[in-house]
Order: sequence, then C-alpha cells, then structure tokens
Amino acid sequence: MITISETKEVNIEDILILYKANEWSSANKPNELYNALINSETLITAWEEKKLVGLENAISDGFLTVIIHIY
Repeated sequence: MITISETKEVNIEDILILYKANEWSSANKPNELYNALINSETLITAWEEKKLVGLENAISDGFLTVIIHIY
C-alpha cells in the first residue's frame, strides 16, 4: 500500500536511493538536491512502508506561477 505524505521531514538518504535507482543526475549533487526539495513551496512524498517510492515538489513565485515536478 502506498501512503502519501505532505511533509518536508524526509532525509537525504531516502531521496538519494530514489534518485539513484532511476539514474536521475540530480543524485550527483546531493546537497543542492536536498536544499531544492526542502525549500520548495510544497513537497509531497509517496511511501511503500518505509521506502520512498515517489515525490512531487512545487515551486511558486507566490502570486501567479507554479511549476510542479513529479518524480
């Protein structure tokens, strides 16, 4: 069963496992990746038990534009 969570309480190790498993190049810049995700307007994570299996982050200017990334 997949559990969806809207929290920024996710550790870098879980994020890197997900990114490396999918060969996403941002895994090569762990500090920048973590800071970008944690400082997003919204961060939603998907968990299968204790394993991070997906995430979405939204970046917004706070007025008009929102960019949503789904991984």
